[in-house]
Amino acid sequence: DETRDATLADTLRATRHSPPSSFREAIQLIWIYALHAGTWNYGRLDSVLGPLLVRDLESGVVTRDEALDLLCSWWRLMHAYNNQYNNRVWIGGRGRANESAADVFALLAIDATRRVRLNQPQLSMRFYQGQNPALWERALDAIGEGCTFPMLYNDDINIPAVAHAFGVDEEMATNYTPYGCGEYVLGHYSEGSPNGVINLLKALELALHGGRDPVNGRKVIDVPAVEAMQTFEDVWDAYVAILEPNVEALALQEKLEYEVVAAETPFAFISLLTSDCLERGLSAFGGGARYLGGTLETYGNANAADSLHAINELVFRRQVITLPDLVAALDANFEGHDDLLNLCRSVSKYGNDEGTSDAMARRVHDHICELTRSQAEKVGLDSYLVVIINNWANTVLGWKTGASAEGRLAGQPMANGNNPSSGSDVSGVTAFLNSLARLDPSIHAGAVQNMKFSKEWFGEIRPKFDALLRTYFLQGGTQAMITVVSRDDLEAAMREPDKWGHLMVRVGGFSIR
Repeated sequence: DETRDATLADTLRATRHSPPSSFREAIQLIWIYALHAGTWNYGRLDSVLGPLLVRDLESGVVTRDEALDLLCSWWRLMHAYNNQYNNRVWIGGRGRANESAADVFALLAIDATRRVRLNQPQLSMRFYQGQNPALWERALDAIGEGCTFPMLYNDDINIPAVAHAFGVDEEMATNYTPYGCGEYVLGHYSEGSPNGVINLLKALELALHGGRDPVNGRKVIDVPAVEAMQTFEDVWDAYVAILEPNVEALALQEKLEYEVVAAETPFAFISLLTSDCLERGLSAFGGGARYLGGTLETYGNANAADSLHAINELVFRRQVITLPDLVAALDANFEGHDDLLNLCRSVSKYGNDEGTSDAMARRVHDHICELTRSQAEKVGLDSYLVVIINNWANTVLGWKTGASAEGRLAGQPMANGNNPSSGSDVSGVTAFLNSLARLDPSIHAGAVQNMKFSKEWFGEIRPKFDALLRTYFLQGGTQAMITVVSRDDLEAAMREPDKWGHLMVRVGGFSIR
């Protein structure tokens, strides 16, 4: 209407030459800048917008309902921007200058997400012990209603973990900001992106075939034939020999990409908001950012760990099959080997709070994270770190990976993010969470945990769910992405999909209807 148009015109005129003086002006300026900068992630908006919102509420410039309408409108614009792997909005956590004001915005942001029920923006909440408990309760309300947001990040674990991984002090680490599917940067102080992908299960497959890819027949590297592998450590060494040169090459690729970007593309709008760029007179990727780092996406982590554990258990410890015979069964996709398939699937798996399988998962995790981390100094980056995220690559890479020793068939998807391989966590939710918390978070730049719960957890037994989640975070859990949906709802959606367009599920690094 005319009044709204006039208000918008006044807001736009006001932001041309002056800093925002109101909540409305601030969100308008942020949105225009984001469109010009080409960015899809918006940082810690509660820190920026909270004080303006509180001032406007107290002075009567805007009511809470009007402010909520503005946020809902903004959420719709972000959704229309349509980058489902990004569009991150952050609330909560340590390091906010005016927490009480920031919390007013944070609660409003959660309510906007509950009202519009979109899969973007990806509202994400950092929290710590001692934070305003209303944020936690409101977040669980939204999750329980099926929003999949906010995603939860544990500052009590993540801040010291980020400090160690990035080699910075904890004050700087309070600026950690997961973006995209969940990879970390130091907000306003570092640049970095995941420009490499590696499939750990494929590395094991190559190791079991003398360095040749059995899917396409291409020779990749020379490693001993399986007939020469007399111990489990021989298998491990061949697996490592496949990974090391590839990780080294991917780190160098990352550095070279940055050099090309620095020479060709200044990213002026992003550089203006990156600390030190103006003082140094350099672009963000050309020496302006205080920290220039990179990340390597790893897939098949849990599958590789479970497969290595199965090989160790069946071939070397229990000696129920030889390694060449096991590889032959894998090449046959277990056809004609039903007993062996069942035996492989019966071996304990990561995700069940079981000592030996979780120990193998830790060994695989620690090795790839430390190997990747060690490349930064070699190639001249401030950091080069693993990210264990998921968009679609676990499925696509699974298409090109043969059968594996944990009982997965050829071409099937691999595990989602940091989760156990599909269907392998059979010992209950407590065991599942205990296993997740055992993987060291201080040697990577983000890992995602997808969790799916039924609606019953958010009814009468919500106090039990609350205790379960708090305990997971207390014992080292870093993050949770929670989908709440019932089996009945999913079955009804399959029968009548047109009636269930509101149903939201978390896939990995994104949510979708």
